This record gives sequence, C-alpha cells and structure tokens, in this order.
Amino acid sequence: MAPPEGHISPWRYLATFVGIIAVLYSVVFFTGDSEPTPELGIDLQGGTRVTLTARTPDGSEPTPEQLEQARQIIDERVNGLGVSGAEVVQEGANLIITVPGEEGEQARTLGQTAKLYFRKVVGQPVPVQPPAPPGAPAAPGGGQPPPGGDVAPAPDPGGSQPQGSPPQGLPVPVAPQQAVDPDVAAEIARARELRQSTDPQQQQQALQQLDCRASDPLRGNADPDLPLVTCNQDGTAKYLLEPAFMTGEQVANATSGMRQNTSAYVVNLDFTNRGGDIWGQWTAANVGQLAGIVLDGEVVSAPEVQGANPTGRSEISGQFTQAEAQELANVLKYGSLPLSFESSESQTVSPTLGLASLQAGLLAGAVGLAVVCVYCLFYYRMLGLLTILSLVLSGAVVYAVLVLLGRWIGFTLDLAGVAGFIVAIGITADSFVVFFERLKDEIREGRTFRSAVPHGWVRARRTILAGDTVSFLAAVVLYVLAVGEVKGFAFTLGMATVLDLIVVFLVTHPLTVVISQSKVLSRPSLSGLGAVQRMGAARMGPTGRAAVKGA
Repeated sequence: MAPPEGHISPWRYLATFVGIIAVLYSVVFFTGDSEPTPELGIDLQGGTRVTLTARTPDGSEPTPEQLEQARQIIDERVNGLGVSGAEVVQEGANLIITVPGEEGEQARTLGQTAKLYFRKVVGQPVPVQPPAPPGAPAAPGGGQPPPGGDVAPAPDPGGSQPQGSPPQGLPVPVAPQQAVDPDVAAEIARARELRQSTDPQQQQQALQQLDCRASDPLRGNADPDLPLVTCNQDGTAKYLLEPAFMTGEQVANATSGMRQNTSAYVVNLDFTNRGGDIWGQWTAANVGQLAGIVLDGEVVSAPEVQGANPTGRSEISGQFTQAEAQELANVLKYGSLPLSFESSESQTVSPTLGLASLQAGLLAGAVGLAVVCVYCLFYYRMLGLLTILSLVLSGAVVYAVLVLLGRWIGFTLDLAGVAGFIVAIGITADSFVVFFERLKDEIREGRTFRSAVPHGWVRARRTILAGDTVSFLAAVVLYVLAVGEVKGFAFTLGMATVLDLIVVFLVTHPLTVVISQSKVLSRPSLSGLGAVQRMGAARMGPTGRAAVKGA
C-alpha cells in the first residue's frame, strides 16, 4: 500500500543525493586532463581583446544589417573554434572580440573573409626558388608542385579527383570587392589589371613579376569570373588559374579528422546537391588536370583529377596540425562574411581589476551568508543548522557542475556569473523558509512535529515549485534576450535555481523527516518549535480538539 501523500522514505532520497554527488565528483576527478577547477572568464583570468574594423568596397560606412550579420557569423566561428568565454560585440563600425586565457591568437583569425572557389589550374604550378634572383623569369610549365596541402575529392571506388574547364550553364557567384580608401582601391585595380588579365602574354608577365612574399591586395578581392595569377598559402609556388567553376557556397559541411590508417589531419568537404552535380560533371570532363581550391585568393591545394567523382565529397589534406585542421573546417563551415575586416587593434587584458572585484564580491557574499546563517541558527535552531548544511551541499553540487560545464561546453565563470550564484543563494534560502514556516503553521493548528512535516511539505511544495519556476523562466528569458556578460548572470541563475530544487527535494525535506522522527532531535529545546507547539496545544484544548471554532 502506498504511503499517504507527504510521507516518504527519507533514507532512499538521501541515498539518491549521495549517489549524485559520488557520480559528479568521480567524473570531475577521474576524467579530463585539467585541474578540477571552474574555467574563468576574461575579467577573472585576463586574455586578449581584438578590434576588427569593417571595410566596404567603396569606402562607405557599412550598414547595420551587414555588421549584425558579420557579428553573428564571427560569433558562430568563436563557438566553432571552441574559444570558451569569448564574446563578440558591435561598437560603431567595429567588432570587438574578447577572448579569455591563452587563446588570443585564434581571435585574430576570426575576421577572415573565407571566400572559397574552385578553379582549374592552367599548366603546372611554378615553384618559387628561395632565394630567387631579382627579375629571374619563371616558366609556368617548369618544376613540380611543392609539397604541402592538397585538396582532393574523397576517395571512391573509381579513385576520382578533380580538373578541367567549368561545365556550361553553371553560374559563378561574384565576390564583393573590398577597399578601405581610394588608394587601396587603386592598388586592387592595378593588381587585377595585371594578374586577372585574359591576355596570355600578360598572364606570363604576371607569373614572372608576382612576389609571393609581399602582401597581396587581391586577398579576398579577386574576381571569380576572371583568370587569376596567385600563390599558394605558404608562398612556395605560383599558379595560373581559370575562372571559378564553383563557389564555396556549394560546400554543405566541412569537418576535420585524421585520415584512415595515417596520422595526417585532413578537412573533409561535403557538397550540396547542386554542388555535387557540378563537381561530378567537372571531374568527369577534366581527368588528368589539376583543380585549384582557392581560399581568399590563395591556393590551398591543387590535386590531380584521377577520375570522375560523382560522390559529392572532397578532402583537403596537407601538413595540418589538429588545431589548424579544425580551424579551417570551422571557417569554411560557417560561411563568408558580408564585409572585409582588418585587425586594427589587439591588446592584452589584465585580470587584476576583475580579481579585485571578485575578492570584494566574495567577501560581501561571505559576510551576508554568515549573517543569514547566524539568524537561521538563532531563529530555527536545529532547522537552521539543516539550512546551513543544505546550502553547503548545494554549493558542492554547483562547484562540480561548473567544472564539468567548463570542460564539456567551454562555460566560463565571470563576475556576472558569480552575481547570479549569490542571488540564487537567496532563492535557495527562501525555499527553506517557505517549508519551515509552513511547518510551523501546521504545528499551530495542533499537529505534532512528526505529523506536521508531511502535511507542511505538501502545502509548501507547491509554493517552492511555483517560486523556482518563475525564477527559472525569468533566467531563460534574460538569457535569450541578453548579450555579453548578462548571459552569464542568467545562465548561472537558472542553473542554480534547478539545483535548488534537487537539494530541497533530496536533502532538506528528507533530513527534516529524520529529525521529526528522532526523540532527541525533535525535542522543543533543540528544534526551536517549543513556543509554536505550546500554541498548538492551547489551540487543541484539553479534549484534544480544536478550541477555536472553525479551526
């Protein structure tokens, strides 16, 4: 037979909580390669702040829509790169990226345009001989491709890989030209006139004159509808490329990983349905040719097409580290920016101010918590001691969850998050007060301590659930609508509210039941309920029934 409502087996609930604590801390201490401490935000551990200045093709001010779209894409790149605790905010025509810890170098690459095009290589790449004699000509057909990155279709039963001129009727998207002022625009125009000419003699001249060590004005500004003379990413070879036959927008997904049976890291490209059709037609028509995969005007790789590849997959390989492969995959996956950006400022942020603020906040929180504990002990006695124990156990759960969230999703604790936890302590204490005051109400009605606990819990439970639900919904709304550090406040407030329910249901209520069932612990002198019990006894009267009409 099921027990009456409110009556529970307290040790079962307590055992469940002990199991949760054991699992959490087992995962904390026996998994992960980092110290069992929460990850800290930029205001607590310092980091890097990078300012990206937007550029438009005609030098005009970028529109708010362009800046917001760029901010969203860069924010996605931040998350994709696993840069924990970073934030991207708009400030005028600039985007400000703040990155905690030692990950500042990653932030400097987040503003690249990442325009990806597929172009046919004319002839063979021209190796750059270091040191190259000044003015020495380089024949486009001489030399072999330098070692390094390769972009190739994923192996299939036919062993296909790319090459050739674009199939008829396939549209080629036009990349926006980018310039910050008239001088830069003139430099880009001169580079196009020389390096994107359709005249074969001009193309050979461009191959001879191109310096792969110099800054490239066509980086991200090359016209995909015209031929292109350019270098590979490491500057070891020059290429003459035909107009683009496919754009990176036809790449559906990009992932990094290790090639099977090797230790080489690669980036795998999956094409859209249309992209797969274009790729299959192009590879079928260009067996034996070279396909150049061009990222921001530089050749990432130029594999030879060994056969038709209708599978709609390709692979970028080379001397990548794991981090480099992951970075390239995420940049390609999250798309091109609507604007070009240059890193106008990069500075190191000191954690000194944040740590001082944290120490002051923790000191204030500790003083306030101590006052609350003293008041609870004075007012509730044994139940006040139970309140303190519940707060300590709640803190233990919160700490373990913070460590695990930092490892799994890159969550970082900043000053706003600390404020969220301090507010949540008040919410947790409110839950205890609601339960204990409801318990006193039951005793005033004439019930014994032991009988009042299940009845008081049934009535208090609704209030506790309603209050925590409102707090949690408020935190969710704030998290969805807010930006920056306010999100951290909302996240910690919502998380602590949920953990409050776990502690109240699995610890506070069961321990109150244990105290009420103990003859020693339930004595009025220890429980602090003596005055309330005398009021209840007076209300019941000598007959054991309520002495007040209507009670």
